[in-house]
Amino acid sequence: MFGRGVQKPLLDITCAKNAQIYMSRQLPPLNALRAFEAAGRHQSFSRAAEELSVSHSSISRHVRGLEHRLGAPLFRTEQRGVALTEAGQRYLAHISPAFDQIAEATEALAERPEGTLVVNSESSFAIKWLTPRLEDFRTRFPTIDLQLDVSQNLVDVTRYEADFALRYIAKGLPDGPADLIGGLPMYPFATPELAATIKSPRDLLQHAPYRDRQANTWADWFALAGGVAPDELPPHGWRMRVLLAIESALCGHGVILCSAELVEGHVAEGRLVRCFDIPLTEGAYYLIGSERSARSRSARSFRDWLLDITVPLRNRSNL
Repeated sequence: MFGRGVQKPLLDITCAKNAQIYMSRQLPPLNALRAFEAAGRHQSFSRAAEELSVSHSSISRHVRGLEHRLGAPLFRTEQRGVALTEAGQRYLAHISPAFDQIAEATEALAERPEGTLVVNSESSFAIKWLTPRLEDFRTRFPTIDLQLDVSQNLVDVTRYEADFALRYIAKGLPDGPADLIGGLPMYPFATPELAATIKSPRDLLQHAPYRDRQANTWADWFALAGGVAPDELPPHGWRMRVLLAIESALCGHGVILCSAELVEGHVAEGRLVRCFDIPLTEGAYYLIGSERSARSRSARSFRDWLLDITVPLRNRSNL
């Protein structure tokens, strides 16, 4: 009797203390935290508003309310927008991982990976190579909303501008987490009618030279092919965007030096043929991610799928 009479109050006191601890947790409003976290990542109220599908004034109102609640300025106004204060940087360093953990925990409960996945890519690679293969990904992962964004500028995956970026790196290696997709060697391609008139590398000098890289890749290719002195090459002229260059080559206006993967559909249709089997490999394509994408099931699913279908690219380029 005595033992039971003593134990019961002790248990009640312990439970009461635990309840008091849990009830005393003070958290700012979730919408305010979301607004701050998005604005902090983007260093922009406008881009945060776009991401969260709210107005610019809504983001500003939530952030100002959060600053008032915390008693500390989180942003400072600059000529081109806003920037995090030192306090804002410290706060964001804790808030972003917390949102990541919530997202990961939520995704882990789903039977299949799901959610929105944004992949940024150069337009030529996205249109000519990746897009024709996306139906296979969507068939395998119907619960993942894959959004393909194209731009020539490399997005900042660390700021959640995209989950992945597919980019050609001419020299060196990407900064941060990245996977090699392939070297994608370049060859000269032309219409069958034009290619029939080309018997030697020197014959290429009679036609407009198109290319899909910023560097003067034609000079590098002729150095491999031989038969043409460097001073015989046309001057380094204006570079046409690769999609326009491919269309010009399809019209028979010249010869394009580009990755075989970019014109494989036109080759299969018989509209373009390879003039010479002399490959030029400079740089490689990479899938650039972040620590966050490495933890996401949907992102890992895309990465594994892409690395699986690009095995032939890596084998052909011997990289």
